[in-house]
Amino acid sequence: MLECANGSYYTGSTINLEKRILEHQNGEGANHTKKYLPIKLVYHEVFDRIDHAFYREKQIQGWSRKKKEALINNKHNILPQLSKNHTDFKKN
Repeated sequence: MLECANGSYYTGSTINLEKRILEHQNGEGANHTKKYLPIKLVYHEVFDRIDHAFYREKQIQGWSRKKKEALINNKHNILPQLSKNHTDFKKN
C-alpha cells in the first residue's frame, strides 16, 4: 500500500515490489499515483500465489481509510470493528 503526497492510499499488487515502487515514483504507475507524487510504501504483504495477492488487493481496496490505517499500524485486533458489514452477534 502506498501513501500519496495528498495523503490518499493506493493499493496494488506486483511480482517485483522494488521495481514497481520506482515505476510509481517515476510517474509510470497508476493514474492516481501519477497525480499525487511522491509516494511512499507504508504496508506490504508477500504471497506465494499471484491470485491470492490479487484477492487481497481487491479486499483492501474496499476498506475504509480507518481500516487501512489500522492495518498499516499493525492494529489487527480492531479490524473486525472497522468492517462496514461487521455485525455484533450478542448472546441473550
